[in-house]
Amino acid sequence: MAIDEDAAARADDVWKVYGAGATEVTALSGVSVALTRGQFTAVMGPSGSGKSTLMHCLAGLDTVTRGSVHIGRTQVTGRRDTALTRLRRERVGFVFQQFNLLPTLTARENILLPLSIAGRRPDPAWLDTVVDAVGLRDRLGHRPSQLSGGQQQRVACARALVPRPDVVFADEPTGNLDSRSSAEVLGFLRRSVSEFGQTVVMVTHDPTAAAYADRVVFLADGTLVDDLPEPTADTVLDRMRRLDTRR
Repeated sequence: MAIDEDAAARADDVWKVYGAGATEVTALSGVSVALTRGQFTAVMGPSGSGKSTLMHCLAGLDTVTRGSVHIGRTQVTGRRDTALTRLRRERVGFVFQQFNLLPTLTARENILLPLSIAGRRPDPAWLDTVVDAVGLRDRLGHRPSQLSGGQQQRVACARALVPRPDVVFADEPTGNLDSRSSAEVLGFLRRSVSEFGQTVVMVTHDPTAAAYADRVVFLADGTLVDDLPEPTADTVLDRMRRLDTRR
């Protein structure tokens, strides 16, 4: 496939193999995909398809066995730990199913934590924009235990956006939320792309969540098997059913 060198992130013929011999498991088998800058991409597939493994490799959280990964035009593959840590800190944002907030810090302090670790000061205007976008201005002084699950995840989303990363990776970000809180978080991720030009890559099993994306890529048994532009919940569900019948 032709590779877009200006993509926000891309995988070129990526393989990921765990174990060896009788215990060897191939999680990714020659996956090549380019994730368009300023676009919301959902990654879907049956359980064990390799979708979270792909995201972790793209984000530099896991190494690849063969192939290469890039963030922008910077090669992630083969970088030393210190350089990889710096790349993730400065150019990648993360939102996980578990909110991963520090319980002793306020919402504002949690949002600013990546910048504090990097020794960077926030852009006050951008911080205000993000805080207002997630609707948390009246909760900034509260600790995580004083916030609902949806509010905690919105803090996590704001934390990912404030450093202005090249790409935000979200791994099942609504997995622990009720339908209303899920809609709030997905709505914010959608706005971050549409209004702020952010690039978001989200792993999900939920067709309704995937319908917020501009594009859905589907994995099965470690390979890329489908690519759906302009998804709806119905078209995503139909593609997932087809994948299930293949197994």
